[in-house]
Amino acid sequence: MDRAPKILALQFKYFGDAALLSPALRALREHFPEGNLHLLVPEEVAPLFNHSPWLNRVWPMPRQRGRARPGQSWPCIRALRRERFDRSVDFAGNDRGAILSLLCGAKTRLGLLYPGAFLGRQFCYTQHIGPAPRARHETLRLAHVLSPWGVQPPRSLELEIHPDPALADAARKILPERKIICHLASSQPKKEWPLAHWAALYQLATAAGLPLIFCTGIGAREKPLLHEFKRLAPAAPTLQPIPDLALYLAVLKQARAFVSGDTGPLHFAAGVGTPTLALFGPTAPARWAPQGPRHRFLIGGPCTCGDVSVCQSANACTAAIRPEQVWTGLQALMSKE
Repeated sequence: MDRAPKILALQFKYFGDAALLSPALRALREHFPEGNLHLLVPEEVAPLFNHSPWLNRVWPMPRQRGRARPGQSWPCIRALRRERFDRSVDFAGNDRGAILSLLCGAKTRLGLLYPGAFLGRQFCYTQHIGPAPRARHETLRLAHVLSPWGVQPPRSLELEIHPDPALADAARKILPERKIICHLASSQPKKEWPLAHWAALYQLATAAGLPLIFCTGIGAREKPLLHEFKRLAPAAPTLQPIPDLALYLAVLKQARAFVSGDTGPLHFAAGVGTPTLALFGPTAPARWAPQGPRHRFLIGGPCTCGDVSVCQSANACTAAIRPEQVWTGLQALMSKE
């Protein structure tokens, strides 16, 4: 085994998938304590890792989903090639990650190889491994990629994200009181809890004197949800979408707790150490729920909507969770403070 190898990790997936990488990075650092560990991610994801204690350097790369941008990507690739990495590991196992693994030129290139992948993908790696069983938690599935190197599974599956400490004052100005953030939106409508349920939860919490504040994502479909919610609960305080991810992470750390469906901000909140209550319907908490004693989940369903973006289940998936259940779960979460 290399005593102090220079290693490049790659993760080109969505925000939530990237946030789940931290236990695998911890395991990699523990296995190579003297190694020089770098991480290549899309530039919009980089704030999740810029202050990670396990990384020597984070490389942000411009990208546009569905389109190659060689003019913007190539300078970063050339700089990475000059690093002369001993090893690389591609955690995503998609086409972009495979091709970047090859282009970055590490001597040993480990990658995740899914059945049915494009024929050339296997030639981008010098080592490859099949995916772990789907029933495992996603953090363990990511750590499984490292098993050909003898890296042991992480001792803890809790996520760990370190916000920029320089943004703490700015975050306190945005959220001066430590309220419970309720995130209304998700990238897929089928994962969202009905706005009427959120309004009912607000009434329950307000009657008990527990301060909630409501927010949504920055996407074109997600932002209007906040206006629709205000029509149902005009007195409810709201937090305007924060497009700066680094600042958003600092705000999440200020929160007393975080409530949402299965979405990227749920994992961000868990990563910065904020207690979470997750509302699951079409996705499996056994695979996706934040781990650790500060985190709880509720589940609706069962659901049969599969890969479609809008839930078509007769059981209404996440909507089957009642506001009274969430209120009870939130009270239990607060009792652990």
